[in-house]
Parts: sequence; structure tokens; C-alpha cells
Amino acid sequence: MTRVARIAGRVTAVLVAAGLALFLGAGPALAHAQLEGSDPPDGASLATGPTSVTIRFSDTMQAGFNTVTVIGPDRLAYQDGDAVAADDSVTVKVKPLGPAGKYDIGYRVVSDDGHPVSGVLSFTLTQAGTGTGVPVSGAPQAADAPATGEASADSGSGGAPVWPWIVGAVVLVGGGVALALRLGKN
Repeated sequence: MTRVARIAGRVTAVLVAAGLALFLGAGPALAHAQLEGSDPPDGASLATGPTSVTIRFSDTMQAGFNTVTVIGPDRLAYQDGDAVAADDSVTVKVKPLGPAGKYDIGYRVVSDDGHPVSGVLSFTLTQAGTGTGVPVSGAPQAADAPATGEASADSGSGGAPVWPWIVGAVVLVGGGVALALRLGKN
């Protein structure tokens, strides 16, 4: 085998290995959590307010990084305490609701793969309750999230992650350096 053929074989092997690393490494990172449902369901009409709100996703949720708000038609908050993640769901307790009207459930949660997901759901209270909300503090409000019923992954441009490209570049550069050192000895 000639020297040129050996070099071409090595370069081809390095390029194939880099391509496989890029192709196989990017698969799991592209699967972000998707909204699967809620209790109460999005768009529901209720005569009495719920005691809690649960949002279900297609992936396990991380604990400690989740925010869920329940904002009434009076623009006051009715969630009670911190959101709690359990498996694929995030739940927050709800205080007794106040005026009849549309209540927005704004959420910003973090899935097991580390990607934040946010959105807005809503339900309508058909009969006024006796509760009183509290002024909204620094928590993200439902108005800050995407349109009703839509979930979005906040991953920059929304495209593929950058790390597989970095790994591929390192493999290519490393292979090139090793090839150059090997050829320099001959």
C-alpha cells in the first residue's frame, strides 16, 4: 500500500469517527420535555376553584427549579407556596379563589435534561369565590410566557445544542495533529 493510500485511509477513518460522534451524540439532547396535560385541564370552566394545580410533562422534572403562578382576573396571585416536582408532574397549592373570570396558570419548569420549559394554561371560574389574592411579587407572571397552551424550550435559538459540534471539532483537530506528527516523523 502506498503512503498516500495509508494517509487517505487514516483521514477517512478520522472523518467517519467524527461524523458518528456528531450524529450519535446529538440524538438525546434534542428530546425536550413537552406539555402533556394539566389538572384542571386547559380551558376548563369550573364552578369552584381547585385546591391545587398540576401540570404533566413528557419527561421527569427537576426539583427546586420550578415556578407556577395562578393569576386571577384581578391580576392578583392565588398560588400558595412553592411548586413541587414529582416524576413528570409539577404541582402548586392554590388559595381560595376570588372573582369569577379567567385565571392564568403561568409555569416555568426545568426538565431532567436541564432545559427550561415555560407556558401558560388557563381556566375560568364561573362563580366568584371568597378568597383574596396577593399582589404579584418577583415570580414570572402568566403574561410573560408564550401563548395559551403552548410550551417552549428556552434553549437559545431553539436549534440543536452546540456541544456535539465542539466535540466533533476537537476530534477533527486532534486527528489532524496526530496525523501531522506522524507524517513529520517519516
